[in-house]
Amino acid sequence: MDVLKRFESRSKSFIVAACIGLIGVIGAMDFLTGSEIFFSVFYLLAVGAGTWFIGKKFGYCLAIFSTAAWISGDMAAGAHYSRPYFIPSWNSAILLAFYFIMIWLVAKLRELQARLEQRVKERTIDLTREMAERERLEKELLEVSEREQRRIGRDLHDSLCQHFTGTALACRVLEEKLAARNLPETAQMANIVNLVEDGIGMARNLARGISPVEMDTEGLVAAFHILAANITKLSKVKCIFENDSPVLIPDAATATHLYRIAQEAVTNAMRHGKANRIDISLSHRSGHIVLTIEDDGVGLSETWDSGPGLGTRIMAHRAAMIGGAFSIEPNATGGTLVTVSVPTAPKQNVSRKESAIA
Repeated sequence: MDVLKRFESRSKSFIVAACIGLIGVIGAMDFLTGSEIFFSVFYLLAVGAGTWFIGKKFGYCLAIFSTAAWISGDMAAGAHYSRPYFIPSWNSAILLAFYFIMIWLVAKLRELQARLEQRVKERTIDLTREMAERERLEKELLEVSEREQRRIGRDLHDSLCQHFTGTALACRVLEEKLAARNLPETAQMANIVNLVEDGIGMARNLARGISPVEMDTEGLVAAFHILAANITKLSKVKCIFENDSPVLIPDAATATHLYRIAQEAVTNAMRHGKANRIDISLSHRSGHIVLTIEDDGVGLSETWDSGPGLGTRIMAHRAAMIGGAFSIEPNATGGTLVTVSVPTAPKQNVSRKESAIA
């Protein structure tokens, strides 16, 4: 097939000259070997090549030329016929009929191949469009999810937290009035104030988790510190974030996707891995930003054999959207290790629209 493709890439004039030259070479060998050895079948090489690469009409011309070369070579080599006119004409007609049948078959095969190539090309275009449309829809779904999370985070911060703050202030005023009258309910009101303030803190932490603040380099590091602190505070799992050296984040989209991947990995470690300790690490290695999340849980579940879950597929897709590589595998010390490696220079396919994700 490679030989055919290289030959097909040549110009038509080269192919025509090559076919005619091949017929000349075969004719010369036919003449030199005498009339007892038949070389008529070898002319099919030139006839078939001309038909395949040029067309049926050129194949017919080569067939006539090959037949003439064969008969002329035999006669020049000393072939004698008992009926000088009938036998050469009959042999030429039989050979031409054989050549014409082969030309028709080669032309049909060429036509079928051209149709097949066209169908493959059309199907490839359709598949490319479908993949592009699917990727676009996946990006839009993620963007819609991010927008909704940002909206919920803002609502929590601007509405619920403000409402709790107002409630705490009102309770504080009431506490002071009760204290001024030396009433025994003062201690109970102080406890209520503390509970409301704890609720404010939890609501703010939840808002930050849903919609992390400024996703630049320092913002991402701060968000990871808050994420680890909240996990440790609100659950029995010890979560630690390590960031030994400064890490340059290409853009806000990369930072956001890295944060969401870490969130999903931590949630999986607690929910499915039953982990007691989770370590989050962000580092710079050989021109790549490397995020790792490892835990000491039970590792990949048995259901993993049937395929990764939705959360894992979303993490992998997020990594692909920022031109990164994603892997999830058993940790050497037990549990699960999630790794995301992103080139420092952002890929061109990361759209500006994605950079607006917060």
